[in-house]
Amino acid sequence: MWDCTNGIKVEDQFGCIMADEMGLGKTLQCITLIWTLLRQGPEARATIDKAVIVAPSSLVKNWYNEINKWLGMRVNALAIEGGSKEEIDRKLSSFINTISGRRCCQPVLIISYETFRLHTDILHSGEIGLVICDEGHRLKNQDNQTYLAINQIKAKRRVLISGTPIQNDLLEYFSLVQFVCPGLLGDSAEFRKHFENPILKGRDADASDEDHQKGQERLNELINLVNKIMIRRTSNILSKYLPIKIEQIVCCELSSLQKQIYEKFLQSKALSKAINNENGSNDNKNRNTSLVAIIFLKKLCNSPQLAFDMIIDNRSKPQNDKMSSDLENLLDCFPKDFAAINNRQVIPNISGKLKILDMILAYVKNETDDKVVLVSNYTQTLDLFEKLCRNRNYRYVRLDGTMSIKKRGKIVETFNDPNNDDFIFMLSSKAGGCGLNLIGANRLVMYDPDWNPANDGQAMARVWRDGQRKQCFIYRLLSTGTIEEKIFQRQTHKRALSSCVVDNEEDVERHFSVSDLKELFKLELNTKSDTHDKLNCRMCVDGRPIREPPIEADCTKDLIDWYHCPDERNLVDVILKRVWNQGVTYCMHQKSHIQKTIP
Repeated sequence: MWDCTNGIKVEDQFGCIMADEMGLGKTLQCITLIWTLLRQGPEARATIDKAVIVAPSSLVKNWYNEINKWLGMRVNALAIEGGSKEEIDRKLSSFINTISGRRCCQPVLIISYETFRLHTDILHSGEIGLVICDEGHRLKNQDNQTYLAINQIKAKRRVLISGTPIQNDLLEYFSLVQFVCPGLLGDSAEFRKHFENPILKGRDADASDEDHQKGQERLNELINLVNKIMIRRTSNILSKYLPIKIEQIVCCELSSLQKQIYEKFLQSKALSKAINNENGSNDNKNRNTSLVAIIFLKKLCNSPQLAFDMIIDNRSKPQNDKMSSDLENLLDCFPKDFAAINNRQVIPNISGKLKILDMILAYVKNETDDKVVLVSNYTQTLDLFEKLCRNRNYRYVRLDGTMSIKKRGKIVETFNDPNNDDFIFMLSSKAGGCGLNLIGANRLVMYDPDWNPANDGQAMARVWRDGQRKQCFIYRLLSTGTIEEKIFQRQTHKRALSSCVVDNEEDVERHFSVSDLKELFKLELNTKSDTHDKLNCRMCVDGRPIREPPIEADCTKDLIDWYHCPDERNLVDVILKRVWNQGVTYCMHQKSHIQKTIP
């Protein structure tokens, strides 16, 4: 990073992308860079007078604490966490207006993306020696307001931190590089002409040999250019210092009620018109209908109780008249007294996944001293978890987007205390993706898959990280043969560079073709795992393994090199063995690394 920010790696370029995977100390490396630049330089004096760190609001306090931890009183940081506009303006003006060459009493400013945007008039008014953008993949779109606001800061030294750099969409990739090293890849038009167009053309299934070769040459040229300003190391280098992690993909059979609702919904007229494109390829009704259907099926997989609530809520949304009518018809599948029961309690046995989760928690509680993190994309699912915990008398805490930043830090610290009695930490995946350290738990359940594998990856990394002392178990629950397996397959598939990395359902649905939608809305009832069926597995005959994966394989490898379990015999997790007969249909699992034995 020193070489990059001093123009040594690439002439007249002073930025870099710190893209180490999670848990490799990106924060500490950046603090070291700040300290070095503030204290020395090639001309025997400080290289910079001050630095700005822009981070998600949930990480502002964490950055402040880390700087204090490593630098103590040697560097005073100014963290903007709240206050009136006048108060913030006063603090920022004092920071910005320090005369160059005169020592700044608080040379490091830590500010959230949102607060930065609200005070750009001050932040753009003076020179800054260095700007660091944490969770920098937020800057993947050159046209959004956040990118434009931060890009105009008067700082030639720029570091972008992202453990999940976007590499599947070339324009997003270009935006990140353009931010730290303007002009390295030309302007956007030059980039499209020289890199994007030939690369995508060369990756097309119908590409000629000449186009394929040209595309590969341009891709190699792009990689070689960007590697000069990118630092990228994987978590494999850390694994030998951590306990073994067992990652498990657990397929759970739908309950009879879930199957009945799922099948009836797939036969609805509005959905049939949408996926068969009967209203024209650009019809917004098709898109809206498909989006509602995706959300409904995901909630149904989580629990029929969530599906019931969505049906009732959808009555007040006239823009989906046909779909609302089809959803209303599904009420016939529920028992007549379901509304009264649904409001009072959670019913684990009507959801395949919830039943399995209930059993996992019971065995973990009764037979171990482990703690568990429960992760879901939906706050309504966390509501169900709360009801379940109250019914079972489990102590728990919950973190979602409604919680203040200060309170988040406090409950995380309390949960990680070995003397604390909380058994479960409930986490909204969007609120808990960045920077949380939950090493107080060593078991984590991903209750539903996200479209973006980076979101799931960040959530799963909360427990297996520096400071963890116990073997970790990750459970990725999927409803067998459903939309959840299709989503998971999209995650694991090696997507072409032209495919899109997306953050929410609206974006995902926009990129679905008609054939994609037809595949997405299939229900595979006669399978133990639709994901395994699509692997073209060479290790299994008739679904049963005939040989084991390579001994050196780990959970970063393709699923073809994982252990495939049509029954509980080859499982390593005793808890999962105990619950298998409650509705688990298939499991694939793999370890993080081989434990080295000390002679």
